[in-house]
Amino acid sequence: MTAPSSPQSTSEDPERRQPTIELRDVHVVHRLRSGSLLHPDTVRAVDGVSVSVRRGEVLGIVGESGSGKSTLARVMTGLQPVTAGQVCFDGEPMGRGRVARKELGRKVSVVFQDPSTALNPRLAVRETLVDPLRVHGIGTESQRLSRVRELLHLVGLPQSALEVLPRQLSGGQRQRVAIARALALEPQIIVADEPTSALDVSVRAQVLNLLTDLKRELGLGLVFISHDISTVRFISDTIAVMNHGKVIEHGTVEQIFSEAEDEYTRSLLAAAPSLL
Repeated sequence: MTAPSSPQSTSEDPERRQPTIELRDVHVVHRLRSGSLLHPDTVRAVDGVSVSVRRGEVLGIVGESGSGKSTLARVMTGLQPVTAGQVCFDGEPMGRGRVARKELGRKVSVVFQDPSTALNPRLAVRETLVDPLRVHGIGTESQRLSRVRELLHLVGLPQSALEVLPRQLSGGQRQRVAIARALALEPQIIVADEPTSALDVSVRAQVLNLLTDLKRELGLGLVFISHDISTVRFISDTIAVMNHGKVIEHGTVEQIFSEAEDEYTRSLLAAAPSLL
């Protein structure tokens, strides 16, 4: 996938230059139960990370388990407070409190790793997709249903899926429902945390193609997190490689795959499978 071209002079240019999400020297330190009261043991889950993502761009974050990438995803979605540093949305520091969190929820959505646990097993697809619209007071019931039908079309599901429960769907179909729910409030950015790792290889490729199409059609920004650098390569414009809470390498896909400087990045490339 090629990076989106940047027009020389358009009305959208300033918006494209302004990051929707920007992390500035962010640290997240967790205190462990071990250690003493005066000298507690700690772990640096995120250690001085500075990254940004704009609408219409895909930032891939790759690293092994424990590298800090999922904690970084929680920071970007407002679910994890930072110990130090700054998180900005549309150039402004992230607000605190219920109102700020609700507003953030309209700008940034999440797609989790396992759709089986991310979806309420007791709710039909219709209720799953209508719920965020009701919570945010968007539209009338007829307008919400119209939006839900539009969402199903966007993610390539038949209208008959409205009345089924998650257990009646395949893994790939459940993940499409999860993506539809993430799109319900028309967010600027979707943070996808290992969204294909629980799927079969053939279904994985379909979901990646869907995310790529949605990014192009809707002008979405996407943060795609994975332990698989081949998958990240397929969908991303830029890649940040994480290890022990730090971003050890950051560049375009071409730079990372042809000019990787860090030994850890080279080891990930050497271990990458040939298939998605």
